[in-house]
Amino acid sequence: MTDLSPHTPDWWRQAVVYQVYPRSFADADGDGLGDLRGITGRLPHLAALGVDALWLSPFYPSELADGGYDIADHRDVDPRLGTLADFDALAAEAHRLGLKVIVDLVPNHTSHRHAWFREALAAGPGSPARDRYVFRDGRGPAGEHPPTDWQSVFGGSAWQRVPDGQWYLHLFAREQPDLNWDHEEVHEDFRTTLRFWSDRGVDGFRVDVAHALAKDLAAPLRDLGSPELSGEDALTRLPPGTHPFYDRDEVHAIYRDWRRVLDSYSPPRTAVAEAWVPGARRALYARPDELNQAFNFEYLQAPWDADTIRRTVTDSLATARAVGASATWVLSNHDVVRHPSRLRLPAGTDENAWLLSDGRTPPVDEEAGLRRARAATLLMLALPGSSYVYQGEELGLPEVADLRVEVLQDPLWEQTGRTRKGRDGCRVPLPWTTTGPSYGFGAAGAWLPQPPSFARYAVEAQDGVQGSTLELYRTALRLRRKLLDGEELTWEPDTPPGVLAFTRSDAWRCVTNLSDVPVPLPPGEVLLGSAPPDEDGHLAPDTTVWLA
Repeated sequence: MTDLSPHTPDWWRQAVVYQVYPRSFADADGDGLGDLRGITGRLPHLAALGVDALWLSPFYPSELADGGYDIADHRDVDPRLGTLADFDALAAEAHRLGLKVIVDLVPNHTSHRHAWFREALAAGPGSPARDRYVFRDGRGPAGEHPPTDWQSVFGGSAWQRVPDGQWYLHLFAREQPDLNWDHEEVHEDFRTTLRFWSDRGVDGFRVDVAHALAKDLAAPLRDLGSPELSGEDALTRLPPGTHPFYDRDEVHAIYRDWRRVLDSYSPPRTAVAEAWVPGARRALYARPDELNQAFNFEYLQAPWDADTIRRTVTDSLATARAVGASATWVLSNHDVVRHPSRLRLPAGTDENAWLLSDGRTPPVDEEAGLRRARAATLLMLALPGSSYVYQGEELGLPEVADLRVEVLQDPLWEQTGRTRKGRDGCRVPLPWTTTGPSYGFGAAGAWLPQPPSFARYAVEAQDGVQGSTLELYRTALRLRRKLLDGEELTWEPDTPPGVLAFTRSDAWRCVTNLSDVPVPLPPGEVLLGSAPPDEDGHLAPDTTVWLA
C-alpha cells in the first residue's frame, strides 16, 4: 500500500488534493463572501470525504480585479476573509484532521495596489523602484503607442500607459503589473514568501502561471507579429524556449533556487506548477530539483473518446516518468466549465458561445452530464499519480451557465468588450443545506447568485444517501487509499470498441465504457461503479467500474 502518512516526504505522489476557492466555499461572518473561518468550520467535510490535502486559492489582500489573483501583499490575509491568526487556526485544524495544506503562490505579477507598484509610480522613469516591474517607453513620436504588440490574456494590449508617459507590462488584467524576474529583489522577496508560509505550517505551493516569469527583456523588445502568438497555444508554433514571455529556458533557474528553500524544511515542502505548455516541456517543471509536479491539463481537455483518453494517459504517464515525477489529473478547476456540463457538450462546441447563450445552445442534459462526470471521476481516481478535485464536484455541481450579465465579476467580461462571459459559472458558492438564503453557504446571500437547482445538489441532500455523488466520492477515496500499490498501469488488450480497461495491481482493475452501447461486464468482483449495471447485467454507456 502506498504510504500517504503526514511525515512521508513523497506524500504528494499519489495524493488527492481538494481545491478550495475561498470566496465561494463557506461564509462564517455572513457578509456573502466566503472566508477562512468558514473554511475551518467545514474542514470535517473534507476529512470525511477522504482527501489528503486542501489547496487554497488566493486569500491575500486583493481588490478582486481577477478573483483574488491580483495580490497587494503576498504575506497577509485579505481582511474580508480573515486574519493571519485565522489562517494559523485553519492550518492547525487541517493538520489535526490529517490534511495537508497547499496555498497558491502568484509570482508573475502583483496588484497595482502593491506597495512596490505604488512606489514605482511615484518614483518615475528610470528609478530603481520601476525596475522591479517591466516599464518601457512607448513607440511613436510622443511614445503614444505600446512598446510591443504583445496581447493580454484578457484581451487587448498587454501594456498600460501611466501619466508620465511610460508603459508597464501586464499579461493579465491592467491591475496586475508583471514583475521583472531579472531583478534580484524580486527573487529575494519570493524566497521570503516561501519561508513565511512554510514557517506557518504550509505543506506545499501551487505556482500560478509558472511558465511566464522569465521574459526576454533585451532591448529592443521584439514584436510577435500576430496577436495569436501572444497566447499559450503559440508554444506549439515557435521553437521551444524562444517565446518572449512564455516557457523560456531561463525560468527553470528560478525553480531550482526555490527547491533549495523548499528542501530546507523537514519534510520538504512540495510544489506543483500551473504551466500551460506542451507535455514534454511541462514535465521539465517537475524535475526533482524544481517543483515536484506540474498540472496535466490534457486529461481535462480530452474529449469523451476512448482512443484519445488512452493516448493522453499513456503520454502523460511517460512524460512524468521521464523526469522522475508522478502524473497529475484534474477534471475541473476555478478557470474552466465544470465537467458535468463540459463533458456533455458536442465535440467542437465553442464553450464561450454556449455560456453566452446561457447554456441553451446546445442544451445540456444535467442527468446525462452527471452520469458521464461520475464515470470520468472514477476513471481519474484509478490512474497513477495525484488527482486534484475542485470544490463542489463531489456534489456533481454543473456549470451555472445562465448567470445574468449584470452579476458577472470576472474581468474577462469587461476587458473583452463583453464578448467572453468568463469563469463565474464555476465559482458560484457551494450549497451545504437544502434551504436558506444561500443554501447554508452563510447567514446572508452569496456574492454570486445560486440557482434553485442547487438545493438538490446540497451536502445535506446527499449525505448518507446511497448512490449519491457525494457518497460515490467518499467510497471511491476510501477504496483508493486501500488499493494503492505502486504507480504502474497496464492496459488490458482486446477490449470492445469505446472501452478502456487497465490494471493497477493484482488487487484491482478499472473499466470504463465510453461508447454509446452496453458492453458485457468483465469478470471479477465489482468493488465500485459510477452507475449500476443495466437490466441485462451489462456495463452501461458512460459508466466506470472498479473490479477485484
